[in-house]
Amino acid sequence: MIEKEIEVCQKKIVHQEIVNQVNQKMPDEELIKDIAEFFKILGEPTRIKIINILFLSEMCVCDISQIMGMNQSAISHQLKILKQANLVKYRKEGKSVFYSLTDEHIKQIFDQGMIHIKERYVK
Repeated sequence: MIEKEIEVCQKKIVHQEIVNQVNQKMPDEELIKDIAEFFKILGEPTRIKIINILFLSEMCVCDISQIMGMNQSAISHQLKILKQANLVKYRKEGKSVFYSLTDEHIKQIFDQGMIHIKERYVK
């Protein structure tokens, strides 16, 4: 299936009033970069799987590695990245360390992403 090229204006006319309104509401560059980094972190399938596991239950690295069929070192590395991004938190219980999602926002973001992607399959 060949996709059509994107449509562009045939005559360049800048609608300055709209441009000015939008420019006033745009977030600053630092915030844009932080949001891009956030989505980049979510752009790795292993991390997506870990987050989905943590939707269902708080778990230790041993449990997550068992579910995913990966070694604990690889899981720990991904959890470190998620923790640095403030997407997961942990608590210690004896010699075990249990991970969970930082807050409900993460689940809401994923739920919206799932809805968006699943809509492509319905059409």
